[in-house]
Amino acid sequence: MVEYEKVKQIPFGGDYNPEQWPEETWEDDFHLLKKAHINIMTLNVFNWALLQPDETTYCFDKLDKVMELTKKYGVNVCMATSTGAHPAWMARKYPDILRVTADGKRRKYGRRHNACQNSPTYRKYAKALTEQLAARYADCGNIVAWHISNEYGGVCYCENCEKKFRIWLQKKYKTTEELNRVWNLNFWSHTMYDWEDVVVPNLLSEEFEDDGIRTMFQGISLDYARFNSDGMLECFNMEKEIVKKYMPDVPVTTNFMGAYKPIDYQKWGESLDFVSWDNYPNYDDGPAEIAMRHDLMRGLKNGKPFALMEQTPGVSNWQEVCKLKRPGVLRLWSYQAVAHGSDTVMFFQMKQNIGACEKFHTAFINHVGTGETRVFREASELGAELEKKIKGLTLGARTDAKIAIIFDWDNWWAAENSAGPSRRIRYVEEAIQYYKALYEMNYPVDIISVETELSGYQFVIAPLLYMCKTGFDEKVRNFVREGGTFLTTYFSGYVEEHDLVVCGGYPGKLKDILGIWVEESDALPKEEENCFSYGGNKVLARILCDLLHLQGAEALGVYEKDFYAGMPAVTKNKFGQGNAYYVGTRADESFYRGFLKEICDELRIKPAACTNPGIEAAVRKNANGTFLFLLNHNSYETSYTVERPGLELLGGKNYSVGEELKLGAYDVRILLEAE
Repeated sequence: MVEYEKVKQIPFGGDYNPEQWPEETWEDDFHLLKKAHINIMTLNVFNWALLQPDETTYCFDKLDKVMELTKKYGVNVCMATSTGAHPAWMARKYPDILRVTADGKRRKYGRRHNACQNSPTYRKYAKALTEQLAARYADCGNIVAWHISNEYGGVCYCENCEKKFRIWLQKKYKTTEELNRVWNLNFWSHTMYDWEDVVVPNLLSEEFEDDGIRTMFQGISLDYARFNSDGMLECFNMEKEIVKKYMPDVPVTTNFMGAYKPIDYQKWGESLDFVSWDNYPNYDDGPAEIAMRHDLMRGLKNGKPFALMEQTPGVSNWQEVCKLKRPGVLRLWSYQAVAHGSDTVMFFQMKQNIGACEKFHTAFINHVGTGETRVFREASELGAELEKKIKGLTLGARTDAKIAIIFDWDNWWAAENSAGPSRRIRYVEEAIQYYKALYEMNYPVDIISVETELSGYQFVIAPLLYMCKTGFDEKVRNFVREGGTFLTTYFSGYVEEHDLVVCGGYPGKLKDILGIWVEESDALPKEEENCFSYGGNKVLARILCDLLHLQGAEALGVYEKDFYAGMPAVTKNKFGQGNAYYVGTRADESFYRGFLKEICDELRIKPAACTNPGIEAAVRKNANGTFLFLLNHNSYETSYTVERPGLELLGGKNYSVGEELKLGAYDVRILLEAE
């Protein structure tokens, strides 16, 4: 959004759904919301049913009136296309748009995201609606972004999908002979003689239920996950192309959901003009988990700023425990997003609905209908602070990280689809172990894909790199040979991109870089653990223990129990000018902190700041200067000893080196550091 000339300060606002309220209440809403200093509204997200009551009729009267109010009150608009939830008449007349579930049942009308993305009928009407909207509002002047559909997700297994899946496979593999090879279809006499032999992998074919859905043929299910993500991306690009025809200079996005497994956001990132996402942490998520999702979103477009499109101002309503945000947390989490790369602070929602499943989801204007609420006061104070003190100072600022963590959707899908060695393997959890240790020491981290150039980093970590895609080993080899430091973990390098094992010993093509050979892996039940020695300490080992042999590497720690006591658990290999580390098990948090700090110290990588426990420090830089964000996640007052002088933007005070800067409970300070 920062490229668009109308955005001069941080966009502050969010979703407004006037169609859910009587028209006579709208102007009162605008009057109240302007008191909260909002400057942007996301409109028209779920409005298809009112915009198009039948196949040929379009009704824009109400949306026109709302758009007039946005101009009257000086509010910019992020215009949505409404295609995330189709109208009832469409499902009644054209049941092919309804998704089919994994057990082969066709859904009935209801919920949302119930349309098959591969339905020609759905695509026909989605295109037509987008065309109508884009043409009608092309000259409005205050539309600063377009929001395609909403939170793409889910899976369909209908006849449309099966036919499209065959076409997708033909384009990718060209011949059935190649398909048989990459899916290893000689196993269980699965040879495909014709493309028509291909069926969707669901509970009627390759998949089965066993504490979740599992698969007999990982290659088939892996390709179907890729196909499903690609099909939704086609729908996004279809609508984006129409919008760009009418408003070529206005950026287009859709709202992501953090670490959301069904959609390969890294592949999607190329198609979005800017990344936006919805931050709804669970009540028991720590600040590191939230920060990692922000960094994941920032990495989707090579470190460019993203947009925080949605967060709740108070409490969400769909989680098992819908815990209130404590006073100050609305502000704290908003600034945490900005600290990690957001150029917006936006919310769902502006006004609280009175019915259905989101009626208890907090809004700026809640059911009492006034500004006399804690949430409204906190939101208003934040809006005023952003408007008067931050303005546009941080827009476009980047994070300069020397450490990167590899995150890859294909690895996520493939590792957790694996039939062995352990159902306890969790890809995101493994990444969090490494991220959290670095986060708690305030090291800036980029979350990158296997396609990202590595040369700009000193230290690259690839947790659970089960799948080593063609060419990635050579990228790592060159990186380490030229002086980089690489770290990977247990269950890495086993397969190539089709989920076929790379023979010759694990970790496959990474063996020479790591200087090891993994012979076996011991899967530990939840109630069991091993341990290994490291730096004179005993470290717990869980989930999986690799039994590995040294082939040039040195052992930094060895197992202490069972028949493999004395075998290496952690190794280091000198390769060219750099080093490659291997951690052959899931360790405990104290190990990761100490181990990663030793590596960072050796590489002379500095944290953003040295702080007391619970204070997060993050840095962004642009032409206006270097911004040090200090965020106190503690429920009590603490302080920070200033390391570099600067002006604290929110309080307006200049600080010198060594001075104590106090932060109240859940408080935020932003130092614009002196040159």
